[in-house]
Amino acid sequence: MTDRRRFLALAGLAAAGMMLPRRVLAWTPLKKTPITVYKSPSCGCCGKWIEHIAANGFEPKVIDIADSARLEELKTTSGIPQAMRSCHLALVGAYAVEGHVPADLITRMLRELPRARGLSVPGMVVGSPGMEAPGVAAQHYDVLLFQHDGTSRVYASR
Repeated sequence: MTDRRRFLALAGLAAAGMMLPRRVLAWTPLKKTPITVYKSPSCGCCGKWIEHIAANGFEPKVIDIADSARLEELKTTSGIPQAMRSCHLALVGAYAVEGHVPADLITRMLRELPRARGLSVPGMVVGSPGMEAPGVAAQHYDVLLFQHDGTSRVYASR
């Protein structure tokens, strides 16, 4: 008898949960994806990019590196080709992310798990996340998926 009562109580709770509005169920906080960002302490656009990724499902751990040679060394050891470098480096999962890559494309990469080293937006492209400039038209740019051997292909265009 006691098993029957327990079963009925659990079934009642399950049924009640299925009747909750979707917006209440959607309110449940999701765990954010950890990402480590290496940047110069004086870079303002890096800070804006970090705000962008934090607002889009990532939990950034920020490491300021004042020595530019040390930051370049980290990029080299992380497999960032010279031609694909920008101002900051992020490591997430098994991937490297260089520059102002939109958060949705990092999420897509983590979902698809391509056989690659990571993503890059080379240079400082106006209009990319963190590089928005009021009154200035956003530039078209490509987000590149690069391989361990340094080759790349366009992953997305913005």
